[in-house]
Amino acid sequence: MITPSDLRKEIEERLKSYLSRDKSGIRKALLGLIVKMKTVTVPEIHATLSAAFEVSIHSVASMVGTIASKFGILSMKKAKDGDLAVYELKPQYAELVERVISSA
Repeated sequence: MITPSDLRKEIEERLKSYLSRDKSGIRKALLGLIVKMKTVTVPEIHATLSAAFEVSIHSVASMVGTIASKFGILSMKKAKDGDLAVYELKPQYAELVERVISSA
């Protein structure tokens, strides 16, 4: 059985690897935005990132999906007023993500 400590180490290694392949800085910006805002939607992220990067909403959705599924640091809920997914950073990983971003 995996311990919480081992899980945090695994998430940290995966985040470092993910950011090591970030040539443009968009992944770091995306993670920073998620940490800052705590609760976000793909259109909100796209609106913010598109000011600094040339990125499609589909690319943003793909990156958010990867972060949610590969790292497990986000929880996803459907908004009550439609089918828009709301992503929320799990509080127990906020400090870990901030630390990895600052060291990248």
